Amino acid sequence: MNGRALWLDRSPGEVRGVVCVDGEPERLLIEREDEPDRARLGEIRRGRVRALAKGFRGAFVDLGLEQDGLLKLTADAPALTEGQAVEVEVAAEARADKAPSLRLRGLASGAPALLTPAPSIEERLRALAPDTTITTGEEAREVADEAEEAALAVRFALPRGLVLTVEPTRALVAVDVDLTEPGASRKAVLVANRAAIREAARLLRLKGLAGLVAIDLAGEGREHEALNATVKDAFAPDQPGVVFAGISRLGMLQLAKPWRERPVSDVLTAPDGRLSARTVAARLLRGLEREGRADPGARLTGVCAPEVAEHASRHVAVLGPRFGVTAELGRDRLSTDIRSR
Repeated sequence: MNGRALWLDRSPGEVRGVVCVDGEPERLLIEREDEPDRARLGEIRRGRVRALAKGFRGAFVDLGLEQDGLLKLTADAPALTEGQAVEVEVAAEARADKAPSLRLRGLASGAPALLTPAPSIEERLRALAPDTTITTGEEAREVADEAEEAALAVRFALPRGLVLTVEPTRALVAVDVDLTEPGASRKAVLVANRAAIREAARLLRLKGLAGLVAIDLAGEGREHEALNATVKDAFAPDQPGVVFAGISRLGMLQLAKPWRERPVSDVLTAPDGRLSARTVAARLLRGLEREGRADPGARLTGVCAPEVAEHASRHVAVLGPRFGVTAELGRDRLSTDIRSR
């Protein structure tokens, strides 16, 4: 499969969109019906200045949500005072313990409120590839499942002995490039580093990772000039806002990429690093749906941990009366079963 392809999977309580380029997932978008209200990329909201932050020329804005937004002010922005109502656009979603970033649209009046909702996943997919048909159905579900697994993976084995390891830390995203072929020539190392840069850019988009990125290239850091064009081309889809710091003498490629969406791992995992109860519930519901199609007459029950059942039970009715969910005390969060009854 060559070129760009779009996929849309709808399951009980969840919608997933995937953008693939040349058969590999490049972006994974996830929306869940029962998520708490939060600031989403592209929303326009009315908020109220809670406090000024003169240290970085900005303000904390009450959006009427659990978490305030962080508004950075440009030099030509109007002077703000505490309590001032403002109209803002969400420029970057919250992640971990970081507040959402806001862009000032102007002064306003009134209480905090949502003025314009964020684009839907289908709208975002169409914006990324306007002339591409969106594929749905079983094939889309398979692609979305594979994209989830890839987004959560750390180590990626590529052709010709190339191995990438992508690990986010609190300070930066570290990408390690290993070339396992012994005695590779300088030309082979250059080819490998070009492939690694392109793959690293794709994986960062798939995982929703940004900020400071350090890519430890293979070899001794030669042929830097030959890699500059590859770097700019690989990260072109992330513009505007990407800043390249060049490649050091030790072969470390450094760049800064603006945060926009929350990382996929924040959506799919819990603070302990394992899949969250909500993610396990979504997978259980998709499993029930799959088993129900395979055996149209069966009455099926998903058995799971109580915390998973709490989420799954909110959406199982969409599948129909022959499906149910049962909580089992003491069961591990990741352990689920589907039983006939």
